[in-house]
Amino acid sequence: MQRTRGALVIMVFALSGCANLGVEPWERDVLARPEMSLDSNPVDAALDDHIYFSKEASSGGRGFGGGGCGCN
Repeated sequence: MQRTRGALVIMVFALSGCANLGVEPWERDVLARPEMSLDSNPVDAALDDHIYFSKEASSGGRGFGGGGCGCN
């Protein structure tokens, strides 16, 4: 009896962890603030991106395949 009750409690807690998936629309304004960005210094990030794209001779951003060296 105790084992089944304990297993049931553990299963309820495990399944309740998946109750909140994603960000609600009213929370997106808080997460879109500049201080929530992943880079701590946007000037350094812009310079690093410029150097990266200049050396690779690629265009379109990091999400595109290929580069200036011919390797995909």
